[in-house]
Amino acid sequence: MKKAARGTAALLLLLLAAGCAAPADERRPPAPAAASPASGGPASAPPASGAPADPTDAAWVQLMTPMNEQAVALLSLAPARSGDAGIRSWAAGLLASQNGELARLRPLLAHMGLPDTNIHEGHDMPGMVTADDLARARTVEGAAFDRFLVEQMKDHLTQSAQVSRSETGSGTRPDAKRLAAELVKARRTELAALPALAAGSG
Repeated sequence: MKKAARGTAALLLLLLAAGCAAPADERRPPAPAAASPASGGPASAPPASGAPADPTDAAWVQLMTPMNEQAVALLSLAPARSGDAGIRSWAAGLLASQNGELARLRPLLAHMGLPDTNIHEGHDMPGMVTADDLARARTVEGAAFDRFLVEQMKDHLTQSAQVSRSETGSGTRPDAKRLAAELVKARRTELAALPALAAGSG
């Protein structure tokens, strides 16, 4: 359903940092086109907590925040649209963890001096639940909704893991890299816990 990204996560981050902010509007000045040094090793002094992020750190947090927000919007439909108690319970647990991550991503945006706005709005980003996806989810229920929800969450969890893994290697800001590493670890558990019904019926 969702176009699974086959390019590397690092390439995606570079793309985001360099160009995906699309129209140069009033949201934030575009990050410099040059990519940051990707030497994940201990280089010069790490940026202070309130220091501005390099393009890779900025691209990561500005992608992960709306990715989680859109996932939360879809997961929030489960109580009303799923007919399966097991799916509703799984969705509630994942909803809580996504909101917990948002509670850390949003302050990180602020510490980097970035606005809490979705610079990818209107873009069909790999792994992101779109407005069309949400509209479709509101038209189905029961088993059809459950299949759709699990498929979308699998895409979201897989892509956010890839992008976060890239941030751990290419980012320079310790607090962002630390959170990205925790997300990678969480995604392993969350992907392993995906309900097994998406693979079943087409």
